[in-house]
Amino acid sequence: MLAYLLSRAAQFVVALVVASVVVFLLMSFLPGNAAQVALGTNATPEAVAALEAQYGLDEPPLIRYLQWVAGMLGGDFGTSYVTGAPITPVIIASVQVTAILVVCSIVVAVLIAVPLGTFAALEQRNWIGVTISALSQVGIAVPNFLAAIILVMIFSLQLGWFPSQGWMASIEGVGGFLARLVLPVVSLALVQAAILTRYVRSAVLDVMREDYIRTARAKGLTRTRALFVHGLRNAAIPVITVAGVQLATLLVGAVIIEQVFVIPGVGSELVRAVANRDLVTVQGIVMVLVMLVLIINFIVDLLYPIVDPRIRSAA
Repeated sequence: MLAYLLSRAAQFVVALVVASVVVFLLMSFLPGNAAQVALGTNATPEAVAALEAQYGLDEPPLIRYLQWVAGMLGGDFGTSYVTGAPITPVIIASVQVTAILVVCSIVVAVLIAVPLGTFAALEQRNWIGVTISALSQVGIAVPNFLAAIILVMIFSLQLGWFPSQGWMASIEGVGGFLARLVLPVVSLALVQAAILTRYVRSAVLDVMREDYIRTARAKGLTRTRALFVHGLRNAAIPVITVAGVQLATLLVGAVIIEQVFVIPGVGSELVRAVANRDLVTVQGIVMVLVMLVLIINFIVDLLYPIVDPRIRSAA
């Protein structure tokens, strides 16, 4: 088991290093001069050279990469060339907002998908199971932003139950925080729940065809009890994999939803930085998103031996 953990940790570190190199190279070799963009088109060559020297842009790429990595290890993602303010507080504040949105969305999606997918598998030959499968297929085809627009039109503009945009921290008022959280979370969760429902249904159907389920049925257990006692843990392996992928996908999907609901998350900050050509902020935000995706994959790898004893024994 220790070897398994060390192997996954080593893969995580290597992937993180490779990702940091790729992100740095992509940002460094984009056309245009960051100092020139920050100062404007009317800036003198002397002013541009002074700004490059101030932020170390005149250093060799290897030196700049090592300085950037050293800063990140110390919690410093650098200073914006455009605003002159540190990037770290901006990233921390926006990540907190996006994390709340994404975590709540995946929890809601799992709470919807697991019972619906299981029921659709148990009742696959009945009209209820067929209806759930059909609705999940329709849900997969609906983009997140379209679901968000429909929800805003119904529950905000027509019924007036929830605000259509804006954000409020929980410390400013729990009621206002929850009211502004509902529509964005539902917009993200519905589509993800539809996708996850299909995978849960498929995983449960595969488990129900296994020999140990037939043996449990032969010993007198009902189909439902045999599934819950002996099958759900084995069905959880592919579901955990898909849920991890969806959680990473939600980080990207949240970019659009944050724009629809005017939420100050990572997506909004990334769009603002791109619009202002604030490359160092873009570089920091992209690296944070990459780290979050790698952390999610690492956690999923650690869950496998916990859920499946066979993987734990092999490890």
